[in-house]
Amino acid sequence: MARIQLEIIASTVGDCVAAESGGADRIELCSAIVTSGLTPSQGTLIEAKKRVQVPIMVMVRPRAGGFCYSEEDFAVMQRDAELVLERGADGIVFGFLHADGSIDVHRCGRLVEIAGDKQTVFHRAFDVVPDAIGELERLIGLGFTRVLTAGQQKVALEGRERIRQLIRQSNGRIEILPGGGVRPHNVRQFIDDTGCDQVHLTAFSARCDASLSTSPIRFGCSPGAPAPSYECVDSEAVRRMRETLDEIGNSIPTR
Repeated sequence: MARIQLEIIASTVGDCVAAESGGADRIELCSAIVTSGLTPSQGTLIEAKKRVQVPIMVMVRPRAGGFCYSEEDFAVMQRDAELVLERGADGIVFGFLHADGSIDVHRCGRLVEIAGDKQTVFHRAFDVVPDAIGELERLIGLGFTRVLTAGQQKVALEGRERIRQLIRQSNGRIEILPGGGVRPHNVRQFIDDTGCDQVHLTAFSARCDASLSTSPIRFGCSPGAPAPSYECVDSEAVRRMRETLDEIGNSIPTR
């Protein structure tokens, strides 16, 4: 059996517990999911590390928008990286781009240096670089553990040809972690098409907060979800994906 690794996005301690109980192999911890993720609080990381055993990768991203940061932003990111690693993060997730979309090798190299022997992930900023083939080689040269990508498309299914190409190019020198729209109903075809051995996804369901049930005032409820509500990891959704991946893995010879 070839085990296909499952990484689940989490934003709270409860999310981390639900992800692990559902069968996640790894967690990406961030805040502000609706912005594609920002640096979580240190309190969240500390408490999550007390409650789960699977590795926790922590997002280091100070603001929404793009990935061309000011000197002040860069200073904060270095400090945040140091602090989350000191508090038990198993790795950090980040990305720096120049204004033209190319990878900022200097700043990326600095955070890889800070991470030391911990894992480093270049996030989906990779999906907007103008030269994916050349930039993947730069990430390999910098020593990144993996790159998260939807194959330079909005969702990974649309980018599966590029993902397959990147996996072949990497040749084991860097991990390719597909993410974006991968679900139990399409993951088998996606794995067949790309040859990937890991996937990254959200597994959220909406939960209502009764404290606002009688008030017309809303405080940042999730777009499109019933108000008042917030999203949290659904352990059953994680479990369904884990079972699907195990079924697929059982049909793949051990690599």
